[in-house]
Amino acid sequence: MKKKINLLIIASILGLIALSIIQGYLINNTYKLKKDVFVTETKRSISQIDDFSPKLDSLSDFWQENFINKVVDYKFGAADKTEVINSLKFVIDSINDTYKSEYQKALAENNIPYGIKFHKKVKAIIITDSIATDTLFNILKTSKNIVLGNRISEENSIGISTTNWETEHTSTRNINGENKSVAFILTFQTKDEMDIEGWKHIVLKQMSSLLLLSLFIFALVIGLLYYSIKSLITQKKIADIKTDFVNNITHELKTPLATLTLATKMLKNDELKQQPQHINNTVSTIERQNKRLQKLIDQVMDNSLGYREIELNKESVNTEDYINTVLDDFLLSVKSKKVNLTRNFSVVQQSIHIDKFYITTAILNILENAVKYSGDEVNIRCDIKSDSELKISIMDDGVGISQTNLKQIFDKFYRAGNKEIHNVKGLGLGLYYTNQIIKAHNGKIEVKSKEHKGSTFILTLPFK
Repeated sequence: MKKKINLLIIASILGLIALSIIQGYLINNTYKLKKDVFVTETKRSISQIDDFSPKLDSLSDFWQENFINKVVDYKFGAADKTEVINSLKFVIDSINDTYKSEYQKALAENNIPYGIKFHKKVKAIIITDSIATDTLFNILKTSKNIVLGNRISEENSIGISTTNWETEHTSTRNINGENKSVAFILTFQTKDEMDIEGWKHIVLKQMSSLLLLSLFIFALVIGLLYYSIKSLITQKKIADIKTDFVNNITHELKTPLATLTLATKMLKNDELKQQPQHINNTVSTIERQNKRLQKLIDQVMDNSLGYREIELNKESVNTEDYINTVLDDFLLSVKSKKVNLTRNFSVVQQSIHIDKFYITTAILNILENAVKYSGDEVNIRCDIKSDSELKISIMDDGVGISQTNLKQIFDKFYRAGNKEIHNVKGLGLGLYYTNQIIKAHNGKIEVKSKEHKGSTFILTLPFK
């Protein structure tokens, strides 16, 4: 059964991991899809801002006309490539602040609710005439960046579109008294890029309902799995405890029943009927075994009570006198082993309100366990202290209790699972009943123990 439960737990964990991977994969795909949709909608919203904004359009016309004039200078030999590119960069830098300001106004007019950085990046400038093709600028072959708009890092940039602006131009100039003309085609390649501020947060916000639902379902699955496995383990423990209890009670009942059977057969013997002394002895045996059976039944019935069902009849007793009486009675009842009992009293409050019958039962249960689970010579130490409450500590040098069993020793019918303990007769009710008695008095019981090093039970009781 234990092997099956372990296999079930392993299978459940593997299933949970598989479910997590699948759910993570689906959420990741949804995230990418949402991101793509969001970016596409944003691109669509800003793609035509330049065309529909007269101020931005006029700024574009300004730098384009200035640049074409500079290219004409280059074609007539009045400027070199570096001067042309530097001139372009200077003009763009001079209008850049105005361009950014106007662009943000255009975004607001188009009701775009989140911050966007935008720029046009020059990728290539090519002049083509009837003779050759001349490349003035290529972003792949230079470290210079010519950007109109906001500065955007490569890792945050989102491409919108690539534009090829192409214009055919003819110009005439008088050079040294001679009219000369140039004709060329100017190809100006730019890339529009943007950076949406906090786009991850925006996309995640759009997915918030899905994420919350996924987390809820995942938590629900984990909770149900945990509850199912815990219930299964609990049911197994209960089944084991019931089996153990049935075995123990059966063992306890066999001896008196066997004796009663034998005594009954003896009473039917004709020769025995002629001997009154033997008849009387046999009847006495039957009475003793009958009382033993009744005691076993009463033990099961009484010790199964919960602390709410215990009706207390409290009375005021002298603490030291009462405990000494209980300990003396205990020593008189022990005949099978040698018991060394040490008592230490440190009592400030002399009286306490308790139900003498129940507290006596609780103390005796612990003392009897100390005798049961010790060797032929038993050493028990009782420390009794009272200040704000009564504390009774009972220490023995018996077999001790493992840390695993410590958590369950107060459970009904539970008996620790080792050979030394199972060799001792019992129904697993004594400590449970003791715990219920202490709880009924609004007290508490603690236990400290190590295997082969004895145990210490501490009973704490309020004075009233």
